[in-house]
Amino acid sequence: MSTHAKRERLLLADLLEAAGPDAPTLCEGWNARDLAAHVVVRERRADAAGGVLIKQLAARLERVQAEFAAKPYEELIQLIRTGPPRFSPFNLKQIDEASNTVEFYVHTEDVRRAQPDWTPRDLDPVFSDALWSRLERMARLVGRGAPVGVVLRRPDGQTAVARKGTPVVTVTGDPGELVLFAYGRQDAAKVELDGEKDAVAKLHEAKQLGI
Repeated sequence: MSTHAKRERLLLADLLEAAGPDAPTLCEGWNARDLAAHVVVRERRADAAGGVLIKQLAARLERVQAEFAAKPYEELIQLIRTGPPRFSPFNLKQIDEASNTVEFYVHTEDVRRAQPDWTPRDLDPVFSDALWSRLERMARLVGRGAPVGVVLRRPDGQTAVARKGTPVVTVTGDPGELVLFAYGRQDAAKVELDGEKDAVAKLHEAKQLGI
């Protein structure tokens, strides 16, 4: 049975291929080629991928990513489709699901929602629950950079505290939309924000909530 991460991986590859290397994405400063290179480097160059979190490795990551971005676009797409090298931890189903389900979902929407004619995507309930489960576990991490207190709320009333503090803004939406909002795609996420007017404005304009 196909896992959530594997399905999103293949969908991302298809969308990148269809969009073409120069297509825009929601990742500021990145076109589709840059995004494809990022995905490949993350899985295949652990020596550089740490630059996302470790400042001392940032220059190395930038250099290696530029090298991959210079490869033929079709090669990058194929590397995404085929997945990580044989002995990569990402080849383990549990690690793939834990590390890539949200990653590939967000980047899939980065490509989809940068197109002028994009339409909402209906997520099946099982996948929505999987996204919510991961968001619950990651809420404090993704919310650590928020300028105000943040509560994430599903339409059914389930909540997750992303950041304690006052004033508090409650962000309500389906799990997929909450994931996008929490990962800094506030303008593209279909959510409702409730709270003091200034707090809502600060949260919506925050460049990065956490990751």
